[in-house]
Amino acid sequence: MRVPITPWLFAFILITGSCGEAKFPTSAGGIVRIDPNLDLILPSDAKLEKLAGGFSFLEGPVWSPRGYLLFSDMRSHRIYRWVAPGNVSLFEAQTGFAAEDHTLHSFFLRKLLFHHRTGPNGLAFDKEARLTICEHGNRRVTRIEKDGTLTIVAERYQGKRLNSPNDLVFRADGMLYFTDPSFGLPDGDNDQEKELPYSGIFLVSDRGLELVGSELDGPNGLALSPDEKYLYVNGYHRQKALIMRYEVNVDGTLANGTGFFSGSSVLEGEWFDGMKVDARGNLYVATPGGIIIIDPSGKHLGTLQGPEEPSNLAWGDADGRTLYITAETGLYRIRMSREDPED
Repeated sequence: MRVPITPWLFAFILITGSCGEAKFPTSAGGIVRIDPNLDLILPSDAKLEKLAGGFSFLEGPVWSPRGYLLFSDMRSHRIYRWVAPGNVSLFEAQTGFAAEDHTLHSFFLRKLLFHHRTGPNGLAFDKEARLTICEHGNRRVTRIEKDGTLTIVAERYQGKRLNSPNDLVFRADGMLYFTDPSFGLPDGDNDQEKELPYSGIFLVSDRGLELVGSELDGPNGLALSPDEKYLYVNGYHRQKALIMRYEVNVDGTLANGTGFFSGSSVLEGEWFDGMKVDARGNLYVATPGGIIIIDPSGKHLGTLQGPEEPSNLAWGDADGRTLYITAETGLYRIRMSREDPED
């Protein structure tokens, strides 16, 4: 399903901002090294840097093939772009259209796309470099096409509205997984507008929209292993933070889901948030206490702490070795090891 958008309405209008780079103060946290293997991926001189601040609630970072970072500010209903060495602006899609009245157009665009209390959440690029958006408050997943139209990728399952799509990941062949908790509904699972009886893990493929998992009470972050044999999904499970690991079948469906890592030993709260995997298969998981790093066997290697609670993360830069981190009000990064798995 496509929703036509006029040129001026389509643009995520460019409003230039600024940000100064500043390293985290040492009192704000640091790197907690639990296992020596952390040294293989996180250099001893690694430094956390603050790139920008003053936002309302950040989420969904993704590195663009064009060489910049996009991230969502959910409560202000905006998607921002960060370009090195430190320029922040509202994201303007590459449609070839010229912007006219920036403020007016930005206002109406946000009203069209994100008219609920929360706006965009998870972001991802498909294999054709089209931006795909979890519209958390609008309860759907959409894609911005190259011709300036908006495609609704998923909005209903078996005739019922989705809850509030949260995060997403593409398989190399273009299949899309996304999580659909009830976090974006005013009253969560008890909201009167909730139509599905579960919070699902969904797959979008040539076959359409499929439910491939519903074990977690509140599925949140998700990531594929480097060989795409496993899908990791985290969130609540009977009010306990848990990372599930599923075997990925050739057709994209999931099998043999098992509990991979429990948050009971590392969390003060009850949830995991955004999650990414590196080339070695290590998991990086945003938690209330920082980003925990877990090896493929499920061993906790260490924790990356900062001055704010992290929400999500993304690999970026030309070599993909910089970890960009969204937190409550700020954007951060840290440079990882240059070693490859085969080194």
